[in-house]
Amino acid sequence: MSTLPVVAAVDGSDDSLRALDWALDAALRREAPLRVAHVRQYAAWTQPGAPVVPAPAPADDQVLADVRAHLENRADLPDTEYVGLDGAIGVLLPELGSTAQLMVLGSRGRGGFASLLLGSTSMAAARDAECPVVVVPRPGREVHGDAPAGPGPRVVVGLQVDSPDEATLAFAFTEAALRGARLQVVAAYPWPVQSWAAPGELLPVMIDQDAVESETRALAEGFLAPHNARHPDVRAEPYIAPGDAAGHLVAASKDADLVVVGRHRRRLLAPARMMGSVTQAVLLHAASPVAVVPPAPPED
Repeated sequence: MSTLPVVAAVDGSDDSLRALDWALDAALRREAPLRVAHVRQYAAWTQPGAPVVPAPAPADDQVLADVRAHLENRADLPDTEYVGLDGAIGVLLPELGSTAQLMVLGSRGRGGFASLLLGSTSMAAARDAECPVVVVPRPGREVHGDAPAGPGPRVVVGLQVDSPDEATLAFAFTEAALRGARLQVVAAYPWPVQSWAAPGELLPVMIDQDAVESETRALAEGFLAPHNARHPDVRAEPYIAPGDAAGHLVAASKDADLVVVGRHRRRLLAPARMMGSVTQAVLLHAASPVAVVPPAPPED
């Protein structure tokens, strides 16, 4: 196992305490240290004539003090480090990912609007961190749609057969192995297939759906084969379905331990980091924790 820590981002909210407990479990499974981080953000400006309130000393950080109290009776606590930082949360938090194997945070923090499904801090970390980021949602999210579930622990991963990412699959297989879980691999294909006949006019394409599904399954099984060989103890179950990938993944998140999705790789004409519409939709609506995995580095 990697000796890099699992980072839990905390801010004193109930959401961050749920994420802390998830991160603690992840660190124990990985036999890794735990790093608890609180980024203290203070306004960069004040009203004219108003006194400037300095940031408190790290020793006086009440959020970290509360976390210590939350963890103090845990007999199985791994090596734990408490880090307090001052600055912009959206910048400093993703930077912590450069020295971590995993980052965990809640879907919402103390700030923002109560109606938001996902906070800006969670979005920034999932988009920009160099390590995988797990976002733990608030309990009680309802999801709709049908997806095969079954008893026992289950990890779900999305697979794009036209552009598979090895880092996403590797993370999902490793997580399933750590949890003794089966791996549900969701591979969606577009259907119905249509083409443009004239501006504003769509025509159905005469393609056999069974053939498309069979080809999608064959491609998925081919991409899974090397991971199956490395993790013979993980039972991978391809789930091939027509239509919207995000909808299938959200439906599969019900009662799942974790949903794993990939982040878009940078492109020549779009150099900024992007999550992609499917990943963003899953983050917004999944009932289970969601892991967003950075893409594997390009091969030379």
